[in-house]
This record gives sequence, structure tokens and C-alpha cells, in this order.
Amino acid sequence: MQGSARRRPFPTAAPGSPQPAGPLYPGRHGAVKNEDSFKTSPFHFDLWFYFTLQNWVLDFGRPIAMIILPLEWFPLNKPSAGDYFHMAYNVITPFLLLKLIERSPKTLPRSMVYVSIIMFVMGASIHLVGDSVNHRLIFSGYQHHLSVRENPIIKNLKPETLIDSFELLYYYDEYLGHSMWYIPFFLILFIYFTGCFTPVEEESRMPVAALLLMGPSSLYYWYLVTEGQIFILYIFTFFAMMALVMHQKRKGLVLDSNGLFLFYSFIITLVLIAVWVVWLWNDKILRKKYPGVIYIPEPWAFYTLHMNNLHAAKESL
Repeated sequence: MQGSARRRPFPTAAPGSPQPAGPLYPGRHGAVKNEDSFKTSPFHFDLWFYFTLQNWVLDFGRPIAMIILPLEWFPLNKPSAGDYFHMAYNVITPFLLLKLIERSPKTLPRSMVYVSIIMFVMGASIHLVGDSVNHRLIFSGYQHHLSVRENPIIKNLKPETLIDSFELLYYYDEYLGHSMWYIPFFLILFIYFTGCFTPVEEESRMPVAALLLMGPSSLYYWYLVTEGQIFILYIFTFFAMMALVMHQKRKGLVLDSNGLFLFYSFIITLVLIAVWVVWLWNDKILRKKYPGVIYIPEPWAFYTLHMNNLHAAKESL
């Protein structure tokens, strides 16, 4: 057609010259993806600090608040202060996890993250109900170092089918609730961990703030693993982290400050768990409740066995 401009030929490189990289020139290995470019990710002091603070206050502090506050403020047939702590934890923790994923320098699978967050909230909510009842039973003489059927206040219940109901409550609290809570939690941490690698050696250093937070963070993970009875989940996550670190090292990549913080926290946690197990290795009563190859007593079982004078003190007043 006359007057119409000819189409420009697709730009090509000269014969024998290297082909330029870019979206218009896909090389032999395809187009360059955004995930292949590494960006600097500074240490997220604010997020890790909020994580540590709310974990200690809203999770570890739940049963403590329930015990030390007067029963007149929170009657046994009403939610305790620890329950309100748990409600706040169920809202704040998913928000912080999402914020952590947003700050990853690598694009992470959103669908898996969203499904994990949904399961996390469901599991933590199931645990809220079961844990609330179980901890309130302490005031009635329930002993956590004994099984449900061996507890004096449970085994004499009539009809005996009520014991089955308490065992169902225990199952929702300690098994189903913990699984739906902790599996997504560790999965999200691992997904975030996969993006914590950099080719720059200078970025593989932790600031002083990270070193200060590492102790409280590791101690909380120790409590999470021992009280939640999730050692297998924790150790598999840790082994997956180690395997990923060795795999990325062969590619010339090292952990950035956030990855180092998470990885070293898990290492210290493993040391604390080992010390805890060695210390209680010869405890015959706890051995009876935790039979099998993996022997990791719960801190609350240790408390009700060796340190709980709460009920007797209240009765003497």
C-alpha cells in the first residue's frame, strides 16, 4: 500500500556478537525474572521487636495473668484475663506475619501465605477455647502432669461419658488446635526465610539490635516448642532451613541480617531444648506422662508438679 510506512525489522544483534539481555532479548535460559534480582533488605527491628513483645505478653503471659489476677475480677464461668490476651494474639500475630511477608525482597507465593494465615487463625481460635477451660481447671485441682483420666477431679465424674468429653476437649486443645496453629506459623516463617538470601557478603551481618532480640526470641521459641509439644515440626523446619542455606551457598548466596536472626534463634532454641530435656531426664512422674522416644516435658506440667502451691495457698486464706 503506497504511503504507508514500512514496519521496522525486529532489532537483532550483529552476527557473532553477544546477545543483549532484557525482556526483548530472551537468552537461552528465558527472560530474566524479578526474583533473580536481589535487593537489599535491612533488619526489620520494628517487626521483630513487636513479634517478641507480643509473644511474651500475649502468649506466654496468658496463663500468668489468669493466675495472678483476683478471681473476683474474672469468675470461673466467665472469660479470664488470659482469654482476652489470647484474643488479641489471634488478631495481632496474623497481621505481623503478613507485614513480614510484605517486606520480603523476594516475591513469595501469595495463595500459600493466605491459606496459611486462615488456618493459623482457625487453629489459634480452637486452642483459645480448649486452653481457656484447661487452665481454669487448675483452680479446681487439675494437675497438668497427669493425663485426663488420671486426674483426681476427672476420674470420679459421673456418668463416665463426661470423661470422654474432657478427653475430646483435650484433643481439640493439644492436638487439633496446636497442629492448625503451629504448622501454618512455621510454614510462613520458612516461606519468608527463603527470601532472606543475598550475594553481598557485607549484608550478611546482624546489627546490635538483632543480637539483643535474639535471646528473648529464642527463649520464646523454646517455650513454644516444649509447651506446644511440636518438636518434630520445629526440627523439620530447622533441617529445611539448614538444607536451604547449604543449597544457596553453592550458588554464592548468603543469609541477610533477617535470615541470620531467624536461623540463629532456631539454633539457640535447640540448645535450650537439649538443656531442658537433660535437666528433667530422670523425672519419673514426667517420664510417665511423656513416654516414647521423644521426651520433652511441658513447662506447665513441670509447674503443676513441682512449683504449684497456688491452690493450697488460696484455700488457706
